[in-house]
Amino acid sequence: MALVNPLNPEHDQETKELAAFFNETLGFCPNSVLTMQHRPAISKAFINLNKAVMANEGKVTSALKRMIAWVSSNATGCRYCQAHAIRAAERYGAEQEQLENIWEYRSHPAFSEAERAALDFSLAASQVPNTVNAEIKKRLHEHWTAGEIVEILGVISLFGYLNRWNDSMGTDIEEGAVESGKHYLGKYGWEKGKHDGSMY
Repeated sequence: MALVNPLNPEHDQETKELAAFFNETLGFCPNSVLTMQHRPAISKAFINLNKAVMANEGKVTSALKRMIAWVSSNATGCRYCQAHAIRAAERYGAEQEQLENIWEYRSHPAFSEAERAALDFSLAASQVPNTVNAEIKKRLHEHWTAGEIVEILGVISLFGYLNRWNDSMGTDIEEGAVESGKHYLGKYGWEKGKHDGSMY
């Protein structure tokens, strides 16, 4: 059981609408958001930030944003968010070869230099202490505009919040996310960890 149980998706009309939004994007409503819904202002603020961050304003694709989220979640160790990010990358059009080889993004030919720069930035920005440096800055500006770099960092920062939320909450992971986690990440040792319903 998580630190706090999520609300039922049918709890009230507002929660039903929230669940419908995520059913469309992920195929289910995340328990993380249903837990935030105990204080609806928090879930609303999160959804609005999520929509703003994931909007495509330049050439940072929806699929790349989810792969950036995966690298960030992998760096922080949140297995819940790792599975969610890889599932979302799949649903938002990431190439199968990229999904199957996300761990080897630095060397695998399925990834472009622009994608590698963004993913290396995600890794460096997600570490504690932060390791973003002049070389990463130079590589980013070779491939991305200022606005696109803001979009990329928006994704990293959004998942910084989610990684802390879900690992501290011990959020129970949904079956759809487990399915994607096992399929794409299981060969690298992914498992539910504290998100299997038995943390507390």
